[in-house]
Order: sequence, then C-alpha cells, then structure tokens
Amino acid sequence: MKKAVGGSRPPSCEHKCYGCMPCEAIQVPTTSSAEIIILVNKIVVYRFVQDLHFFVTGEDDENELMLATVLQGFFDGVALVLRNNVDLSEALENLDLLLLCFDEIVDRGIVLETDGSIIAGKVASHSIDDNSPLSEQTITQALAAAHKHLTRSLLR
Repeated sequence: MKKAVGGSRPPSCEHKCYGCMPCEAIQVPTTSSAEIIILVNKIVVYRFVQDLHFFVTGEDDENELMLATVLQGFFDGVALVLRNNVDLSEALENLDLLLLCFDEIVDRGIVLETDGSIIAGKVASHSIDDNSPLSEQTITQALAAAHKHLTRSLLR
C-alpha cells in the first residue's frame, strides 16, 4: 500500500503530478488485479481494465479488504452484464446497466451485495421491459404488466 503526503510532491519527482498524488500513485499498474493506495485520509481501491478505470473510495478507517470486495463484486457484475466484453464502447452503450449494478451494491454508503452473479441477476431482472414475453419476466413484473394493461383497457 502506498501512502501519499498531502499536497506535496516528492523532491525527486520530475513529473507534473496531480496535487497530492505521488508519481507512483498515478502510474498505470501492469496487472488487472485491484491496487490499494491511501490518499489524503482516503483509501482508494482501483482496477484498470483495458480503457476503463474502476475506483472505490472510503475513509481511512474503512476495511481495505471490504472495499476491494466491493470493487471485485462490481467488476464481476459488470463483466456478466456486458458478457465479458468490458471496454469503453460497450460500457457507454450499456451505462444504464452499469449504474444499476452500482445501485445494487451500495445504498447510502451501506454495502448491500458483493456477489457479481447476484448483482447481474438483479440488473437483468430490472432491464426486462413490459413488452417482453411473459416467459422472460418475473412473476412480479408479469403481474405489474397485466395490471397496467387491465387498467388501460378499463379506462378506455
């Protein structure tokens, strides 16, 4: 884990760094696993995959392993939703699904779920619209669609 000194660059630094970030903190890691740094009383867990950057931040008293688990769960859910085609163009096309993945993981700072397959399953159930066949809908969605159709036909 790398610790940053708030607001200053190391004296040996020849690069233009971002404020308080030492050069080691902004270099792109060569592995696709999560990296952890401490940055101005914050813990940052990050992972770079192709042209996407995933970050999870927490206070300096948070558990680093939990933050890393949240990041791994989010990445696994995103990979399942995007059918293992995790790149920028695919992520932008399906940004709504990625935001739903994030919404299934955390609510007001409380971690709800970290299993990528459960997250992807919940996102997939949200993404089915009312016009899809009943065989592809959950019971609740099918009942809601039937209720909507019935009220629409009664109001005519």
